[in-house]
Amino acid sequence: MIRVVFFGTPAIALKSLEYLYNSDKIDVVGVVTQPDKPAGRGHKLTMSVIKQFALEHDLPVFQPKSIRKEPEIQQALKDLKPDFFVTFAFGQILSQEVLDIPKFETINLHASLLPKYRGANPIQRAIINGDKETGICTMITELGLDCGDVCMKEIIPISDTMNCEELFCTISELSPKLLENTLTGLVEGTVEPLKQCEDGVCMANKLTKEETSIDWSKSAREVHNLVRGIYKFPSAHFVHNDKLVKVLQTKVVDGCGKPGEFVEVTKEGIKVACGKDCLLLIKIKPEGKGEMNARDWYNGLKK
Repeated sequence: MIRVVFFGTPAIALKSLEYLYNSDKIDVVGVVTQPDKPAGRGHKLTMSVIKQFALEHDLPVFQPKSIRKEPEIQQALKDLKPDFFVTFAFGQILSQEVLDIPKFETINLHASLLPKYRGANPIQRAIINGDKETGICTMITELGLDCGDVCMKEIIPISDTMNCEELFCTISELSPKLLENTLTGLVEGTVEPLKQCEDGVCMANKLTKEETSIDWSKSAREVHNLVRGIYKFPSAHFVHNDKLVKVLQTKVVDGCGKPGEFVEVTKEGIKVACGKDCLLLIKIKPEGKGEMNARDWYNGLKK
């Protein structure tokens, strides 16, 4: 069996860890995840779902603050004699000393069709930019940012209504088998890693706070894509009567008016004028309140 140490932290990586753990071809011999972090109103220290799974299955767990600076953990990983490290949204940059530990390679699961969208937010950027497809890649990790040779990839279509939460779920479902096929293929010699074409490099930089604020002078299509791209992560928003309003569901519709103007209230929602066409607000979350239909929110303003 192929000995693997799994590096990951958020929920998107959990299905991959579960799948590899249950595979008759893979032996998960350890798990590396981020340190427990405060969460919730009480700021109680909370473990990652990856750590929780590892503890439930008696797997060794390592939680370095910075694995590059912790030789004791590096030595413990060497003692596990792994064939591969597998990283999926781990959250730390690995040094060459760490990359050199496994017998073969460190394999990373990246949520884009490399070399497009290297970097921190490939899932959100693909939707924000209105792409019709994205994908997942397994790649050999090098010191540069997502620049290693690509082992395998799978294309994922993006519909006009898909939001980032739905795309996260799709990627979570498709990644486990791609990882297993990559690991077995590399060992058996049936997978040939290919160098990335530098001509197509596109970065997926971290989202800024300014980007989450809706600019109504943009086209309705652009605003719709922003709403889908950062749905609840952290949500596109606008300010009305000095209150922040998060926008959760929209649709592009015909119409015109002064950008930001409420043009019409329909049974489905509120039509807001944009630089081109109108955006129908369907679901929103006003400051201090729960999610609601935009029409109900608007009617409440008049009372």
